[in-house]
Amino acid sequence: MAKFTTLSSFLCLFFMISFICIQVSNAANYNVVRFGAKPDGKTEATKAFLKAWESACNSATASTIYIPKGRFLLKATVFRGPCKNRITVQIDGTLVAPLDYRALGNSGYWILFIEVNRISVFGGKLDAKGAGFWACRRSGKNCPVGARSITFNWADNVVISGLTSINSQLSHLVINSCNNVVVRNVKLIAPDQSPNTDGIHVQTSTGVTITGSTMQTGDDCISIGPGTKNLLMRDIKCGPGHGVSIGSLGKEFNEAGVENVTLTNAVFTGSDNGVRIKSWARPSKGFVRNILFQNIVMRNVESPIIIDQNYCPNNQNCPRQSSGVKISKVTYRNIQGTSATKEAVTFDCSPSTPCSGIRLQDIKLTYMKMAATSSCKNIGGTSSGVLMPQSCI
Repeated sequence: MAKFTTLSSFLCLFFMISFICIQVSNAANYNVVRFGAKPDGKTEATKAFLKAWESACNSATASTIYIPKGRFLLKATVFRGPCKNRITVQIDGTLVAPLDYRALGNSGYWILFIEVNRISVFGGKLDAKGAGFWACRRSGKNCPVGARSITFNWADNVVISGLTSINSQLSHLVINSCNNVVVRNVKLIAPDQSPNTDGIHVQTSTGVTITGSTMQTGDDCISIGPGTKNLLMRDIKCGPGHGVSIGSLGKEFNEAGVENVTLTNAVFTGSDNGVRIKSWARPSKGFVRNILFQNIVMRNVESPIIIDQNYCPNNQNCPRQSSGVKISKVTYRNIQGTSATKEAVTFDCSPSTPCSGIRLQDIKLTYMKMAATSSCKNIGGTSSGVLMPQSCI
């Protein structure tokens, strides 16, 4: 009986291993070099990448697109779904944009994944060569609209891991109208004076998790737009940049709200803001609720904690100068460090739609080794624990 059991176990193990091997062998692999891409950084590889994508997208089995070491020149590229099965894009090389910023055109994208579910992007580097575009913007010349480096539109079950993006023309990574997205261990870098180079922008998406990532940019490290729900950000390093911003919101009257957002275990260094909520000073049905900012260190940050509901660039398009966005149930817990300005906490809420349910707990922010100050307008809430500066709620 024992011999029979041993033989049965052996046969089961044999068939299991055989099944796994068959599954692995059935996985389709597409190396872009085999489709004509040259890793010299000079020969345009756009067509080769799209041929590899077409093969992977039409594969009945899970597939991998492999980008080996080297530099691959890409113009504006759209990877379109839906696809038949799961796709992994493994990048060991660097994707580079044309040096002439005008070559990316006016689509607003450099690399776009659209209507692709079960897509994973691992490793690699993106170099969008944005300096020429920034110079054009600063000069006041007639410039293209600019390109976001990598964008996911209407995509579900997405993983982006280990990616580095430098010198984006505009935002580095955009997640729009997606569900169940994991972003981990990414580095997004652009000079602190580069305009509108947000690290990650999330909007109209549910179930996004961002962990273990570093953003050094000329705009928001992470910007959170309308329609964002169930967003978790953890182990984030930000700075330079404009901080982690919910908004700006309320530009449109019928606008989806933002809810269930958590930022925990973050370090801000030399950024213009820490945690910010920003809305236009105009009527809106938008809202922000159920937000948690906790376990955060501020290092020489200009506005560590701020709500600004009077956003109105150049005082244009704000007929009533009062925001309709309702901000409620926002908790700030265990936030400490140094402010680069005397006023470390600013709550400038709407007179027509005051903030409510704002909670401060264990805040310790100093300015030049002294107590900082706080200011409050049109706000209700509670405070507890150690409070530096003294709470104005």
